[in-house]
Amino acid sequence: MGLGYPCVLLAALIPNVWFFAAATAVTYVADWYLHQRGSYLVNRLGKVRAGLSIRFLLRQLMVILLLARLDLAESPLFYAAVACFLLFYGLQAPHGAMATLIRLRRTMPVVTRNVDLHAVRIPDAPPGALMRRSAEKMLHFDIPAVVGVLIAAGTGEDVIGYAGIGLTLLLALLYLALLVPYVRRGRLAPPAPAVLKAVDSWLREYQPTVVLYFSGSNESAYQGNMWLETMSRVEGRPLIIMRERGLVPQLAETSVPVICVPAGTHLMNLDLSTVRVCLYPANVGKNIHILRVPTMKHVFIGHGDSDKLASVNPFSKVYDEVWTAGRAGRDRYALADVGIRDEDIVEVGRPQLEPIKSWTGTVKNPIPTVLYAPTWEGWDDNPGNTSLLLAGENIVRRLLNAADPVRIIYKPHPFTGIRSAKAKAVNARIRAMLEKAAAERAAEPRWAKEASSAAAGQSAAKAELARIEARLAQLAATGRAGGDDAEESRLSLADPVREAETVRLRAEWNDAYWRSFGWWEHRTVTGAQPKLYDCFNESDAMVSDISSVVSDFIASGKPYAVTDSAALGAEEFKRQNTAVRAAVILSNGAEELDALLAAVADPAADTLADARRELRTYLLGPDEPTSMEQFNAAVRALSAKAEVRNLAVAQRLGEQAVAVPDAEAVTSGVGTGDPQAAVEADATADPDAPEADAAEGEAKAALSEGTSSVR
Repeated sequence: MGLGYPCVLLAALIPNVWFFAAATAVTYVADWYLHQRGSYLVNRLGKVRAGLSIRFLLRQLMVILLLARLDLAESPLFYAAVACFLLFYGLQAPHGAMATLIRLRRTMPVVTRNVDLHAVRIPDAPPGALMRRSAEKMLHFDIPAVVGVLIAAGTGEDVIGYAGIGLTLLLALLYLALLVPYVRRGRLAPPAPAVLKAVDSWLREYQPTVVLYFSGSNESAYQGNMWLETMSRVEGRPLIIMRERGLVPQLAETSVPVICVPAGTHLMNLDLSTVRVCLYPANVGKNIHILRVPTMKHVFIGHGDSDKLASVNPFSKVYDEVWTAGRAGRDRYALADVGIRDEDIVEVGRPQLEPIKSWTGTVKNPIPTVLYAPTWEGWDDNPGNTSLLLAGENIVRRLLNAADPVRIIYKPHPFTGIRSAKAKAVNARIRAMLEKAAAERAAEPRWAKEASSAAAGQSAAKAELARIEARLAQLAATGRAGGDDAEESRLSLADPVREAETVRLRAEWNDAYWRSFGWWEHRTVTGAQPKLYDCFNESDAMVSDISSVVSDFIASGKPYAVTDSAALGAEEFKRQNTAVRAAVILSNGAEELDALLAAVADPAADTLADARRELRTYLLGPDEPTSMEQFNAAVRALSAKAEVRNLAVAQRLGEQAVAVPDAEAVTSGVGTGDPQAAVEADATADPDAPEADAAEGEAKAALSEGTSSVR
């Protein structure tokens, strides 16, 4: 990009047709590449008034300059080229207007999954080929004209130039003609009031009782996905409310109804009167739009349980309750003294941890597998945020150079490198180290022999992966390819058969994935699949940082190490961080890794086994009742509290209602304007009337029963 456009200008000034053609081709390819990669440079160019349209116009102006420098300024080809580019540029306006109108009128106020919107008619979306990056497609129709004019200028065959000009204008007009049918009212999405009315009708029919409310950046989808399985098993009628459209496609498969409401005003006008409990996995600003609803109780459940400062955020005071996994969470808030009352903390375990398999005491494969799962760099430069910056390469290097062979699985945090360029660079170097080590190991005779004997099985596993992925893609494609949010909202309805097959295929995919390469091969795992817990089950030990990953891994009972990146010292590090009390503490040099590897290889050398068992109960709660049972008990108890509150408010409002005075009231002076008579009449009322408190008494009884099951 940096060289192409100056070369185009230079070639036009020289003038040299073929040099011009080569430089122009480079700029086309550079533009295409940057847009395909979604490069940040594309955005920056637009900010400095060098956006896509300007770059295409500049290229066309250089063609005109080239013709002038070739002494063709008086030729019919010159005027035809000028007229073509002017007309072509003029056609951008109606094209952009129609594309924008279609997108705006196809954008519904909500995006839904598993919600029946049959009450409104949602037509099919335009084909994806028409709407996807439409401005870029339209601009590239100038290629026939540019190529034709250059060939004509170089060969003198003007007819080729005219043919290219005609083809460019024909393609532009054809594109416009293809868009016209989708501008008609019948092809656009229904108006916002009609859609919102249909959603409210569905809500009144479904009557949700428990809501998972989720908002965040595009990188934070995992925070909501980790609660989907729990929501599908929660008692009552669950609902997931989201706020960002971009997160909906990243939501994992679920049978729970999903409503994404980007606009705060629309959310605040939804009929959520039947909801009694709202669960929040993250502290974000948009939580305020539903925290304002008093008829439901609000609970912070978080997206992990760790000793990070985020786990004792003072913002948690806005919630009615904070649910933690075990006693450690309660003690953590008490030590932090951020205003969370002990009676507002409920221990519910971690329902998501059920897929984690307990350690058998022996390695799964002939050589141990160590998972390195560092957290991200955080929003500040605290050295204790992540081991990646100071210790990451040392950890990987020492594992690679261990006396006995070790297989490494490296799974960096999804946020790694989004703030720190240094963290991004370290992550890249670690991945390169593992790729190099894997290649070197493959060349060694021992591993080459293993690879030869396992080749057939790995090929079969890869074929199985391809089959499973193809079937999963079919199950996920509920509509036509290229359908937009509106069309997917119409088609994405819960299908128990499809969901059951998806769950089965996911399990088969995970099994095939680990069989598709050798148990001795180092691996970098990114993306949604395989999941972190699948990596737990595949590994025999883990190295990580202070994060919820450590607390979750403790559920497996396997040895683990945590890096003291801030160099606090082992004792102080343990004092400040509960989850490391049963860990091998690593310095930034990672010299202590030998102790971890010894514990994996020989149970007799595992001196922290008893400490891990005690810590597991302290961090994650007891094994009985199960976490899901504890979670549902907490939901029942809090729902009862909400009912008590709502009944009490309704009773108070009823007492304040102004009634039309009857004869008796008039006789007693009530409603006649006599204050003294009104006070005397009120004094005769029985404030403890059993009829008034019957409903509240029933709700309190339910609350008492639910609370005892939790506490």
